[in-house]
Amino acid sequence: MVTGGPGSGKTTTVNILRERGYKTTIEGARHYIDTLQSDGHDVESARQRQEQFQMEVLKLQMRQERSLDPNELIFLDRAIPDALAYFRFRYLPLNKTLTEALSRVSYRKVFFLECLPLVRDYARTEDETQQKRLRDLLHEVYHSLPFPVVHVPVMPPEGRVDFILANL
Repeated sequence: MVTGGPGSGKTTTVNILRERGYKTTIEGARHYIDTLQSDGHDVESARQRQEQFQMEVLKLQMRQERSLDPNELIFLDRAIPDALAYFRFRYLPLNKTLTEALSRVSYRKVFFLECLPLVRDYARTEDETQQKRLRDLLHEVYHSLPFPVVHVPVMPPEGRVDFILANL
């Protein structure tokens, strides 16, 4: 699975893996935002209700991960533990849904992408200070779990993909 702070190039990396023929997943928060927009909902008002927003993203991620074959090589664009970092970032209380989901996760390897210069877009609203804080929270979460974490250095996107594939 591929993770890292906002603007670390996760989706770009996962898209290149997909182009090279690997099975991948979508990034849940961006998909949820896209769905809200296509259904005519106001994304900003949804973001104001942070706990509900984070829960909807978590539920989407849980459905997605449940549908995967555990014996197949699949690169995830974020995963359930990312939700824990976002809950901490937003100072949201942990709940049964999240803690139970975390107790069931299993990943062969976590590829943690180091941050790139932040580029804001319609879905990414964090500033550089928030980017670094989220990166640190994600780092803390993944290093507290029993999965090997491989740090992927800053390099061109194709190089990052080559690095990941060399470290499977």
